[in-house]
Amino acid sequence: MALRVICLMSRFNARGVTTACRSMSSKANSKNIGFIGLGNMGGPMASNLMKGGHKLHVFDVSKEAAGKMKAQGATVYDKTSDLAGKSDFVITMLPNNDIVWKTYEEMTANGVNENTVFIDSSTIDPNVAQQVQKLVKAKGGRFVDAPVSGGVPGAVNATLTFMVGGTESEYECVKTILVDMGKRITHCGSYGMGQAAKLCNNMLLGISMIGVSEAMNLAIRLGLDPKVFSDIVNSSTGRCWSSEVYNPVPGVTPTAPANKGYAGGFSTELITKDLGLASGIATSSNTPIPMGAMAHQIYRTLKSRGYGSKDFSVIYEFLKNEKNN
Repeated sequence: MALRVICLMSRFNARGVTTACRSMSSKANSKNIGFIGLGNMGGPMASNLMKGGHKLHVFDVSKEAAGKMKAQGATVYDKTSDLAGKSDFVITMLPNNDIVWKTYEEMTANGVNENTVFIDSSTIDPNVAQQVQKLVKAKGGRFVDAPVSGGVPGAVNATLTFMVGGTESEYECVKTILVDMGKRITHCGSYGMGQAAKLCNNMLLGISMIGVSEAMNLAIRLGLDPKVFSDIVNSSTGRCWSSEVYNPVPGVTPTAPANKGYAGGFSTELITKDLGLASGIATSSNTPIPMGAMAHQIYRTLKSRGYGSKDFSVIYEFLKNEKNN
C-alpha cells in the first residue's frame, strides 16, 4: 500500500522548533519520488518503490540503466533539476563525494520546492553530508543522509538497513518512504551520523571479508571441503555476513557474486573508497584503526592489480593465487 506523507513545518516556539509529519495510508495518493543513480543498488531500490505504488522520476548517466526503469513505467529526465521539480522526495545513490556534491549543486542551482525532501543514500564523508544539508537548506529544501547496508541482495529483496542522519521529525517523515526498500530504518542522530555509522560498518565488512577469505583459503589448502568448512564456520564463532550470505568461494553460497565470476555486487573500487573514507575520519578523530588501515592497503593493492570492477569478495581469488614466501 502506498503511503501518503504530509509534512508540516512550524515556527520557533517556547519549546524550540516543532515539526509535524503525519502519514496516512492511501492507494490513490502515491508519492512522486525522484531517483538519481540506477546502478547495482539504485536500480533495484527504485524498482521496489514502484512496486510500493509510487510514481518514479529517474535520472542516470547510463542510458541503458535509465531505459530499464522506463520500461517499468518510470519517467526519465535529462536534467536533475527538472526531476527535483516534479518530486516530493528525491533519493540519490551515487559513487563518491565529488559526484554527490556536484549533483546537488546542479540540482538545486535555481532553488527547490520548499516541501521537497532530499535523501542521500550514497556512502560519503559525514562532513560532505553536512555540507550538502546546508546547501539544500539554503535553497529552501530539506535533506537527510540515509546510507544503506545489505548489498545487492538487500536492494533486490527490499531488506536493506537504512542509517538516517537528521532530525527526529525528518526521520519519521522519510521512514514512510524508506520502508518500501528496507526492513530496518534506524535514526542515528543528526546530519552526517548516518554516514558515520555506514563507514564504521563498511570498515568492519572489509576486514571480515578478508578474514573469511584467508580462513577459507587456508582450510581448502589443508584439504577441507569448502562447503563442509563453511557449514562449520556458520554454526560456530566465526560466523558473519561474509561467511554466511556472501561467501567468497565459488560454489558455497549459490547467490553470491563468487558464482558469477565476481561480477556485479559491491565492487573492489567502492570498498577501497569506503575504507579510504574511514581512514580519513579516523585520522580527523584521532582514532587508531590498525585493521581498517591494513584492509584499506590490501584492497588498494587489489585495485592496482586490475580487480577494481570485480566484487570485493574477489579477495579470495587473489589470496588463492598467492604464496607465503
